Amino acid sequence: MKWKKKNLQCFGISSSRRFLLGYGGAPGGPAAFPGQAQDPLYGYFAAVGGQDGQIDADELQRCLTQSGIAGAYKRLLCWDTSYSVYSFSFNLETCRLMISMLDRDMSGTLGFNEFKELWAVVNGWKQHFVSFDSDGSGTVDRQELEKALMTMGFRLSPQAVTAITKRYSTHGKIAFDDYIACCVKLRALTECFRRRDTTQQGFVNFHYDDFIQCVMSI
Repeated sequence: MKWKKKNLQCFGISSSRRFLLGYGGAPGGPAAFPGQAQDPLYGYFAAVGGQDGQIDADELQRCLTQSGIAGAYKRLLCWDTSYSVYSFSFNLETCRLMISMLDRDMSGTLGFNEFKELWAVVNGWKQHFVSFDSDGSGTVDRQELEKALMTMGFRLSPQAVTAITKRYSTHGKIAFDDYIACCVKLRALTECFRRRDTTQQGFVNFHYDDFIQCVMSI
C-alpha cells in the first residue's frame, strides 16, 4: 500500500530542521520545569497516578478534569438579558487517543513527563480553538477548521478537510472535545507516517499488517 502526501510544511520547528521535517504538528511542546516537587502539574498527576507513577485513560480523564484543562473552554454568552456558560470536557475515547499519541513504549499509560508534553500540546490546541471560534459559539465550522490546521502546518486538500469535518462534526459544527480528538488523531497519524518516511519525500510503503497496527493503535 502506498500513501502520498504533497506540499507538506512544518509548524513550530526550528529552522535547522524545517527543511528535513515536512509535516504539520501541534502548537506548544514539552514544558521545562526544574523539578517535579515544584511543578504545579505534579499534584494533579500524583493524585490519580498511584504508586506506579503512570496514568491510564480513566485516570487521565480525572487528572485533566481536576487540573481544569478539561472543561476549561468556557465562554459567557448573552442573549438579551439571559446568560449561559458553555462547558466542554474530554470523553474517555478522547483520553485514549491522547495516550496513544504519546505512548511511545506502548504501555497504554503515560508517565509524568509524557503528561507534561500532553498538557503543553493540548493547551496549544485550546488556544487555537478559542482563536478560530470567532462567533463564540463553542464550535468551529469547516472553514475555521481549515484555517486552524493550516496554522499548525498541515497542508491538506479540500477533500481531506471535508472528510475530517464530516467525521468530527455535528451538523457541520465541531465542538471542542471533538476538535481535540481530531487534532490528536491527525498528529498521531502524521507521526506514524513521518517515522516511515525516512527520505522525507512524502511517500511511504506500508505492509498490510503494519498499516493495520498503525491505524488501530490510534
